[in-house]
Amino acid sequence: MPELDGQSLASTLEPILHHACRGHLGPVSWFKADWQHGGAGTGYATWRLKTSTGKTREIPCVVKMPIGYTEYFWTKRLGLIRPDEWDSPDSMSLPTPRVLAAGFELGGYDLAWIVMERFSNPPIAMERTDSALWAMFETAAEFHAAAILERAIEPERSPRAPNWARLIEDGREAVCNNAIPDAQQWDEWLAKTQRYLDDLTAMWQRRPIDTWCHHDLHPHNAMRRQIDDPNLHGHCTLIDLALIAPGCWIEDALYMERLFWGREDQLCGIDPLGTLTSTRRAIGLPANDDEIALADVRRVLMAASAPAFLRTEGDPVYLKAARTTLERLLPAFFG
Repeated sequence: MPELDGQSLASTLEPILHHACRGHLGPVSWFKADWQHGGAGTGYATWRLKTSTGKTREIPCVVKMPIGYTEYFWTKRLGLIRPDEWDSPDSMSLPTPRVLAAGFELGGYDLAWIVMERFSNPPIAMERTDSALWAMFETAAEFHAAAILERAIEPERSPRAPNWARLIEDGREAVCNNAIPDAQQWDEWLAKTQRYLDDLTAMWQRRPIDTWCHHDLHPHNAMRRQIDDPNLHGHCTLIDLALIAPGCWIEDALYMERLFWGREDQLCGIDPLGTLTSTRRAIGLPANDDEIALADVRRVLMAASAPAFLRTEGDPVYLKAARTTLERLLPAFFG
C-alpha cells in the first residue's frame, strides 16, 4: 500500500471507490477536521439513491476510508439497509448512521471503507437541553440492545484494564513536581487509595461483562436526523463507533459523567448513570442494583488517576472535582 496519510490515500483511491459504488457516488470533497484524531480520510459527497417508487434522488453522504475493523464492522452491521428502506420508520429510528455502501477491499488493498448518511443538524451538545441529553441516553440504550442482537458478548475482547497502580504512582509524582492546588491533600488521598487498591481493582474486575459498550459516549458524538416536520426532533444517533468493545453497561454512563466533573451544570440536571438506568429498563434491558453499586468503585479509580494526566487533563476545575469525588467516596469502602 502507498505510504500516504489517510486523506491522501483516500484521494488517490477515489476513482476505484467510484467504480466500487457503481456510479451511485458523486464527487467527493475530502477534508480533515480539527476534531479528527484518527487516520481516516473523510469526505462529503452525494449518493444517487433509487427510491421505492423507482425514481432516483441525490442525498448527502459521508465517505470514510481507511477505517479500522471495529468501526467498519459495527457501522455496517448496525446501519446497512436496502435503498427502498431508506425513509422507512425503522430506518429512521436506527441508533447508528444509515449505511449506503461499505467494503473491506479497494484496488487490491485490504482497506475498509464506508459510505453513510450525512447529518445536517449539529451535535446534541449544541442543543444544551435536558431533553436532548435524555434522547442521547435513550439512543445509547437502543444501541446496547441492537449490538447484542448482532454479536454475542466476547469477554476476551474487553479493553485491557489500565495499570491503576502505575497511574496512581505517576499521579503522586506529578503532584509533587507541579504546582497544583491542594497538592498535600492530593498526596494524602492518593496514598490512602494505594493501600486499598488491590481490593478496589478486584471489585471492578469482577463486574459483569454483559454489554457492547460504545466507550466514547458524549454529546458531541450524538446527532439528530433531519425530518420533514420542523416542529419535531429527528431521532438521535450515535456516531464514531471505533471504540466499541465488551464491558459493563455502566461504563458508558460513567465515561460521560467524568467528562463533566466540575461542570455538572452543563448536564442540564441529567444524571448520566440514573438516566441510562431508566432508558435501559424502559426497553427491557437489565440494569441491576448490584451493577449500579459498582459505579463508585470506578469513580474512585478514575478520580485517583486524574493527576497522572496533568498534561492533557490539568484543568483546575476538573482536578478539584476529581479530588472531591475521591474524598467523598473512598471512606465509604474502607473507613
